[in-house]
Amino acid sequence: MTTKEDTIVASGSIVTIREKKISDLENDYNWRRDPELAAFDASSPIRSSFVSYKKMMQSQLNYPEQKRRTYAIEDKLTSRHVGNIMYYDYNPLRQETEIGITIGDRKYWSRGLGTEAISLFVEYLFNELKLKKIYLHTLVWNFRAQRCFKKAGFSSVREVQRGANNFLLMEIVHD
Repeated sequence: MTTKEDTIVASGSIVTIREKKISDLENDYNWRRDPELAAFDASSPIRSSFVSYKKMMQSQLNYPEQKRRTYAIEDKLTSRHVGNIMYYDYNPLRQETEIGITIGDRKYWSRGLGTEAISLFVEYLFNELKLKKIYLHTLVWNFRAQRCFKKAGFSSVREVQRGANNFLLMEIVHD
C-alpha cells in the first residue's frame, strides 16, 4: 500500500485498480470484521478497534514493501471502493508471486468485477514485475472464485492442505 492518491495501476471497462489511500481503511476494516468474508480467506474476523487497525495499516501505507502490495478495486461507474487485490510472496529470482482478491462490497458480487480485476492485475504484474508465473490458493469449496480465476486464464494445479483447510492451487504462466 502507498499514500499516492489516485495513482491508477490498471483500468478496464468496469473496474479501476489504483493505489490504496487512507480513506479506504474504513471499508477494509469493515470487510475484515465480516465473518463470511473471513471464511473465504480461511481466517477469523479481526477484533481490534478501528483506531488500532488504522495505526497498524498506516505504516503499510507509508512504507510499502516490494514483496507485498495491496491495491484498491473501484467500480468505474461510481468510483466506489468495492474491494482489494494484492500480490505477496513476490520472488524476483523465480519471477513469480501469489495473488489474492476480495470484493468486499456484496452489492458488487457476481457482476464480473472480480474477473476483470484479476485479468487486469495479471497483465499488470507480468508487464511490471517481469513475472513468469502467478499463482493463488482458493478454498476447494469456493466454486465462484474458481470460475472467476479460470475465466482470467488460471489453470488448476492440485489440492493443497493447510491446517484444517483444503485449497486449490491455481496458476497462470507467461510464455
